[in-house]
Amino acid sequence: MDDTKCPKCGSALGEVVTTKNGKKLQRCSTGSWNSETRQAEGCDFVKWLPFEAETLDEKCPKCGEPLVLTMTRFNKKMKKCSTSKWDAKTKTASGCNFFEWLKAPVEELDEDCPQCGAKLVKTQTTTGKNMKKCSTGGWDKDTRSATGCSYVEWLK
Repeated sequence: MDDTKCPKCGSALGEVVTTKNGKKLQRCSTGSWNSETRQAEGCDFVKWLPFEAETLDEKCPKCGEPLVLTMTRFNKKMKKCSTSKWDAKTKTASGCNFFEWLKAPVEELDEDCPQCGAKLVKTQTTTGKNMKKCSTGGWDKDTRSATGCSYVEWLK
């Protein structure tokens, strides 16, 4: 199979595009994405490219080796030790087991919550969507329920 041609229509593939959440894709050159109708126009072939791990300037706190930034198949970003490996055949991990989930950046705003009066914060979901939410809102992992104020405003 030719990696520069569309397998559906035979046209050339377009340039590599990076999505808001960091994934890379390549579309057929005869197709495009209409963000207003949220549908593909023309040939709908999309080739998703694998996320390449990026070496960071940080060292692993357990073994001292460099850390890498990688993404799970569910779009969650994490830092992990560069010596960590996974053997798909035996389904076992080897090397250092250090990893750390990346937290969304939180920016404090000079606005008050319309529901409770506390300050609002601007943050981003793991999929790249921006929102303003109440600083008292949170999530209790044990009871799997929302805590505090429930105000959320999605941003464009």
